[in-house]
Amino acid sequence: MASPRRIGFGAPGAEDPESVGSYRLESVIGSGGMGVVHLATSPSGMRLAVKVVHVQHAADPEFRARFRQEVSAARRVSGAFTASVVDADPDAERPWMATLHIPGPTLAERVKQTGPLPADEVRRLGAGLAEALRDIHRAGVVHRDLKPSNVLLAADGPKVIDFGISRPYDSDLRTETGKLIGTPPFMAPEQFQRPREVGPAADVFAMGAVLVHAATGRGPFDSESPYVVAYQVVHNEPDLAGVPDDLVPVLRGCLAKDPGERPTPDELMSALRSAAYGSEAQIPTQRFRNPVAVTPPPSSSGSGSRSGAAPGSDARAGSGPGRPRRLRWGIAALALVAVVGAAVVAVRAMPDGTGTQAEASERHDSPRFRPWEARLGAAAQQDGANRTAFCSAGSGGGALYCSAPGIALTRLDAVGGKVMWSVPGAGGQLLSDDYAPVVAGDRVLARAPGGPLRAYDPATGQPTWSADVSAYSAVRPVGATVLLVTADGHVTALNSLTGKERWRKAAGGPRSQWVTSEGGGGAMAYAVTPSADGGSTSVSAVDPADGSVRWRARVEGRLRPVAADAGAVVLLATDAAGFTSAVVRLDTATHTTRRTTLSAPLDQAQAGIDGDAVYLFGAGGALVAVDSAHGTEKWRLDTGVARASQPVAAGGQVFLTGADGRLLAFDAGKGVLAGQTNPRMHDGRYTFTPALPAPLTAGGRVYAASPDGSVFAVNPADIASW
Repeated sequence: MASPRRIGFGAPGAEDPESVGSYRLESVIGSGGMGVVHLATSPSGMRLAVKVVHVQHAADPEFRARFRQEVSAARRVSGAFTASVVDADPDAERPWMATLHIPGPTLAERVKQTGPLPADEVRRLGAGLAEALRDIHRAGVVHRDLKPSNVLLAADGPKVIDFGISRPYDSDLRTETGKLIGTPPFMAPEQFQRPREVGPAADVFAMGAVLVHAATGRGPFDSESPYVVAYQVVHNEPDLAGVPDDLVPVLRGCLAKDPGERPTPDELMSALRSAAYGSEAQIPTQRFRNPVAVTPPPSSSGSGSRSGAAPGSDARAGSGPGRPRRLRWGIAALALVAVVGAAVVAVRAMPDGTGTQAEASERHDSPRFRPWEARLGAAAQQDGANRTAFCSAGSGGGALYCSAPGIALTRLDAVGGKVMWSVPGAGGQLLSDDYAPVVAGDRVLARAPGGPLRAYDPATGQPTWSADVSAYSAVRPVGATVLLVTADGHVTALNSLTGKERWRKAAGGPRSQWVTSEGGGGAMAYAVTPSADGGSTSVSAVDPADGSVRWRARVEGRLRPVAADAGAVVLLATDAAGFTSAVVRLDTATHTTRRTTLSAPLDQAQAGIDGDAVYLFGAGGALVAVDSAHGTEKWRLDTGVARASQPVAAGGQVFLTGADGRLLAFDAGKGVLAGQTNPRMHDGRYTFTPALPAPLTAGGRVYAASPDGSVFAVNPADIASW
């Protein structure tokens, strides 16, 4: 392993033991959400790596069961290509496991320090990993988390470590429904879509991604967002630019979408050994077909598409048999979208009462709210395709404004779901909530990926102005002003009514993130800029009227903004790996801070606020409530939902949208599930969406959008009817 150093979430505190079993713990050589790895020495002088689980997990029976499974898996695969297990006690007060310490950096550290590996070294690494997977799979184990940080570059070849989420074939412990387990850039499509069916072929996919990283310094599906990465894994072809030519067909085979199309470790050993030692590679071509070559459905049928091509696929991924055919199919589909325009498939009443939806939409003064559902999306889209809509509530709660594939903007009556007007748009998928329409002053703003920012009259849907925003990294409406922000911190402010420039100046700086607030003391924008070393963060209050900086404050740590109101800016302390360890409340009047340290870090945390309460959801399913005014964590709940939207709180409840289209409600005071709707996602293969829209609350109603293209409204006071 790498030279000892303290990393992760800070130096060990009082919870860290000085010894386990007969082994004295020395320096920390690794840390993560589940435990800490210490360098240790046995009584005989043997150097060991000892993993000790965190205190909070030691009390969890399910976690102990998983740790026993990890110990069992690691023992089963101990051999030439893994770190042998020396000792373990999964039943100790703090469960632990000791393995032989292997000197050498991880592949992740090596690439970060010196850049991509030479071609010959990549080939030798591939041959070693193929042999390692052969032995691991022969032992009846699927690793499920092969990635550069789990590959040690030892003097005698690569070693695969960390079997924390591995699963023996004969294990009785199964992946829970809805759980995503792994690391997105190195997970196979089936790990996102059918986690219960993950087998050895998933490790082959991960090996292909690891070798692309080794050869190029990046993954075959790259993005700053793990959810965009996941979308690309499921839908897009891999980017193999920079991979040695002789390895391209090998790695393309490893990265096939269909597990049955991937080569076995034995076949990879043959191909990669030949490449590594200079002889002619005997590649089993029957296995190495184009991984995403798909035959489009017959023109007479509107269902059954399994196309792996998607808008935004990178041409650098190369071509193969079937690619021109997919492009023609994609062009034809877009042309059909342009002809038919946007379509609302259905607007119907939910089954909670009597009367038609048309009647419900007309009775605006009815004392009883009737839940409704509208299906949005292009009529030509195939069943099971990702049709996620992003919506915003109009001022006063009387309207919803939504954008979706094939729909630039549509206005729905918030009471009954009736379509008031709709503007056709391109058929491309919306990849983040940055493309949700926004009400700014007397205009509704909307944009599609790569397209201009357009303003619409909310009454008629007529466009009033447009602006090219391709040079800007962020668009932030605040009050009657629209802020266009460049990556280096220059800001252009537009009048939201006319689109005319108000002012232009430098504000914030490189890597700044912006958050806005309205009401109370008036509209304000905040530029949040971490220092280059991550040791501190600057927060600047910028007046949107003239761009003047009202005040600045410097706060300790690497912080990113969540939200702001008249009294405070709420930020998250997040490390470079994406783990959030604390919530920081910056008082806008006194510029003082209060920090709430979480009982355990959250991976890829999303957060929402309701007054002083902050609710955080982490990848994997944890929902946490924090009282930011008093600096306390109120409760923590395992929701059982691996992926969900940003939390939204209102009326004593916290709402999440799940990846399967469910709307979930939790009691904000008790931290328990209060209710949920049925899943809405189609069960097809290509339904993963990179971003989940947060629910909306307005007028005593809750609105949510599902990746199947539906937008629906329910009554939060009648959760039993959901």
